[in-house]
Amino acid sequence: MQLSGCGTALITPFRGDGSVDEEALVSLVHWQVESGVNFLVVCGTTGEAPTLSLDETLRVVELTIEAAAGRAPVLAGCTHNSTREAVARVRRISRVPNLSGIMSANPYYSKPTQEGQFQHFKAIADATDLPVMLYNIPPRTAVNLEPATTARLANEVRNIVAIKEASGSMSQVMELITMVPKNFQVFSGEDNLALPVIAVGGAGVIAVASNEIPAEMSQMVKAALANDWQTARRLQHRFFTLMQANFWESNPGPVKCLLAMMGRITESYRLPMVPVQAGTRARLAKLAGELGLLTVGLQEQGNLRVS
Repeated sequence: MQLSGCGTALITPFRGDGSVDEEALVSLVHWQVESGVNFLVVCGTTGEAPTLSLDETLRVVELTIEAAAGRAPVLAGCTHNSTREAVARVRRISRVPNLSGIMSANPYYSKPTQEGQFQHFKAIADATDLPVMLYNIPPRTAVNLEPATTARLANEVRNIVAIKEASGSMSQVMELITMVPKNFQVFSGEDNLALPVIAVGGAGVIAVASNEIPAEMSQMVKAALANDWQTARRLQHRFFTLMQANFWESNPGPVKCLLAMMGRITESYRLPMVPVQAGTRARLAKLAGELGLLTVGLQEQGNLRVS
């Protein structure tokens, strides 16, 4: 699995009754692929994975692959703080036809040591023949996957081939890139650090903002990878506030709010996620108006689906 460019950490749209909105999901996938996104990651943090049952996860993965129709690789998130449960889920998800790979984050809550994380990720990788992407996101899991541990996994486990790095530390990113094998891919897990990570040798970004602006995020990353920094910087400057805005409250609250304003989805969440506060909603609406997102969404969709 040699990925590069802009991948989207795709939301999971729900209907008003809380069920997965399959029609909206398929529409989002078509829009993403047609806008130039290089690959899709479903059932991750932005996809509210902890609230999905295994059957729902499988259905979301299957629908995404079917809608992508070979035009873009699809990776499935599979994270659990019980290694035994994570392994069982990986084995089941890996049987979905045409799945390109698995992405798995640090075991949350348990706070394992570096050796515990090594053994956890090794067990997950050993349970599948698919490529595995690690996901290091200490702010959500309370534990950091250190560069030395990532490098050990990359060197000792044949199908661990990439990492989504969201520690927020450029020093750690640079240390990581110098330690891992040349064919091991490092992706920024934070939209606002996509360009710095690419500049020091990263393969791209797995983005939240590309849910809302797939074409523009894809163009920005493509330009950076081609050393067209003038274009890349211009796009980042234009959309930097949006990248930040998606985290004004807990992800995916703001991005779902904006997608609903754009007419792409019905705004619905599963607890413990709730709609953003009124003040945040007003700020998001103002920003979306300034960026022209509401006009584009309404012109393409023909209606506003907000509940």
